Amino acid sequence: KNATPAQICLAWMLHKYPNVVPIPGSKNKERIIENLDSANVNLTDEEFAALEEALSGLKVYGHRGLGGF
Repeated sequence: KNATPAQICLAWMLHKYPNVVPIPGSKNKERIIENLDSANVNLTDEEFAALEEALSGLKVYGHRGLGGF
């Protein structure tokens, strides 16, 4: 893929959660433009599956969810 790691991350999120809009932050104009360009990065089903498989092996630390609210 001709994309930065940040763009791949944002493209993965957009692919996985189509009803969620990621809000990446930056004070750097170039990073903001780079982040916006992630909307033009289209992951194939194979690329998405490979990312999902790689991420599935990671252990999640810390609290997740709104169970305490």
